Amino acid sequence: QVQLVESGGGLVQAGGSLRLSCAASGRTSGPYAMGWFRQAPGKEREFVATVSWSGGSTYYADSVKGRFTVSRDNAKSTVYLQMNSLKPEDTAVYYCAAQPTSTSSYSSRWTYGYSYWGQGTQVAVSS
Repeated sequence: QVQLVESGGGLVQAGGSLRLSCAASGRTSGPYAMGWFRQAPGKEREFVATVSWSGGSTYYADSVKGRFTVSRDNAKSTVYLQMNSLKPEDTAVYYCAAQPTSTSSYSSRWTYGYSYWGQGTQVAVSS
């Protein structure tokens, strides 16, 4: 079992920045892929970014590419999402997800690719 706790959300003006963190606990010896997803009111949960255990594979949704950066610190069992140049359309609850894998290069942009999910952290961007 892996438990995930997100933090770092809040209210920010358009153009501002936030850094989300996701701390994992439990069976975190690895390897496991991590992903970030978000869900706005009335919309389905959507992919934001993913990073492999090695950190060598990262993928981003087109809507955040060039503005968001995903990274991880395996020694701290923590994954980060640095969000810059935030826009009102980035407003959503952000969730991190984890999936134990057999290889250090695995990552997924699909919700069904993850077995463990955090409770989410709210990000609100005002115009």
